[in-house]
Amino acid sequence: MPVRGPPGRVGVVIEVNELTKNYGGRTAVDHLSFTVRPGQVTGFLGPNGAGKTTTLRMILGLDRPTEGTATVHGIPFHHHPRGLRHVGALLDAGQVHGGRSATVHLSALARSNGIPLRRVGEVLQEVGLAEAARRRIGGFSLGMKQRLGIAAALLGDPPVLVFDEPINGMDPEGVLWVRRLFRRLAAEGRTVFLSSHLMAEMENTADHLVVIGQGRLIAAESVRSFAARSTRPSVLVRTPQAAELTALLTAAGAAVEPEGSAGAERLAVTGLPADRIGALAFEHGIQLQELTTRSASLEEAFMELTADSVEYLAGEAR
Repeated sequence: MPVRGPPGRVGVVIEVNELTKNYGGRTAVDHLSFTVRPGQVTGFLGPNGAGKTTTLRMILGLDRPTEGTATVHGIPFHHHPRGLRHVGALLDAGQVHGGRSATVHLSALARSNGIPLRRVGEVLQEVGLAEAARRRIGGFSLGMKQRLGIAAALLGDPPVLVFDEPINGMDPEGVLWVRRLFRRLAAEGRTVFLSSHLMAEMENTADHLVVIGQGRLIAAESVRSFAARSTRPSVLVRTPQAAELTALLTAAGAAVEPEGSAGAERLAVTGLPADRIGALAFEHGIQLQELTTRSASLEEAFMELTADSVEYLAGEAR
């Protein structure tokens, strides 16, 4: 049974204002401000150690900020009675009692939050775990535990949903299911906030991005706008003389990566515009069968725009 948001339960906003968290002499989150709005999937990105999980924990009242505020519908989350009716969250799929069944686990959450027990069966059906409802969670795969965590987040039919790396351990069918679920929940008017390190999946799922590095805000904008900020768009070239063209373009200062296909080979070229590539090929008698400028991918833009915020590079501390 699909989860449907009842009237009056949508339109809730997450607001983070000058949020700061210090651990001893280290600042994990540094005066961070952004807003997560309903009706869209908002992706939360940043290099490892950027402060994403710490930020999510402060939004959910699990960690106390050193400074600043994080509110849901205008008040801190821990002030909301029966929290699962207001915010559903999955931060760590492994944090469940392995000796309990899925039904027992969700029933305990339902009782403590004043949620009708019929919702347990509904959400287990929704996430595809109905047949495993009475199995011990300790025997679940990681993908099944992720589904159970999503079921727990959906249990209270909340207007706000927060997920930290929810597709780790999912098979391709599960990834596609999660993508469709999140987009449907957002289309119902809910606020969906999703952290993931998988750029391709975020590109296919999110509408808006919040990007942080070393605890500070880098960007808060649409996926398309963020990708367009990259200064290194690539040019796709298809030619039967790939080796000759690669040598020529490399000598001219371009970076060339093969994208092989049957017949003529495809090359991804960065560092030279399409008109310059075409002119060089013409001057040297190299046949081109395709010459197309491509905007940067989300991954390319992310790597470029967060380069100064990466804590470790190939084992070298920064």
